[in-house]
Amino acid sequence: MTQRHQFDAHLEELRGAIIQMGEMVEQAIISAVKSLKESDLELAQQVIKNDEDINHLEESIDDIGSTLIATQQPVAKDLRKILIAFKISNDLERIADMAVDIAKVTLRIGKQELIKPLVDIPRISEIVLEMVDQGIRAYMEENVDLAYKMAKMDDEVDHLYSQILHELFAYMVEDPRKMTQVLLLSFVSRYLERMADHATNIGESVVYLVKGKRPDLNQ
Repeated sequence: MTQRHQFDAHLEELRGAIIQMGEMVEQAIISAVKSLKESDLELAQQVIKNDEDINHLEESIDDIGSTLIATQQPVAKDLRKILIAFKISNDLERIADMAVDIAKVTLRIGKQELIKPLVDIPRISEIVLEMVDQGIRAYMEENVDLAYKMAKMDDEVDHLYSQILHELFAYMVEDPRKMTQVLLLSFVSRYLERMADHATNIGESVVYLVKGKRPDLNQ
């Protein structure tokens, strides 16, 4: 196998690890929000436990990329491909951390009844899931158009986030006894909003990979 073929094989290994990490992160989001909506404490614990596997995968991506840089000394776009893999895996890891934070909110609320049926929080999570999936596809296909579309989705998340906060604090004004749960649910909304920001970062990374310039899609 030639040196170039070896390099391409390791790049493909990186890409495969990013895809796997994306799938694991999406599942973490789904499970965390489901645990909150259904007061499923066992599922919340599973989200927290599975985060170790995501962290290990990020470490593996770092190891593969660092070895490639040290042994192959890539330049130009080849180097960008490795650096972008680092950046995307870091953004995915941060999203997973916030899924863990949501699971921890589930455990704090426990089996007490939610102050309202959750509608907008699951809706935000659906958009975030779509953003993560679209970001990974944009990375795989080096599709700049897909990456730019993520900015509009992030705007939708921001709008829903503001709407949720307004509604939650109205509940607190009506009944101050609900303050603790209002604050916890507002934290969940914030975690999801931050997830969308990190997903948008993935889109920015794809644009940088293809064009060599990093745009600001989080405006």
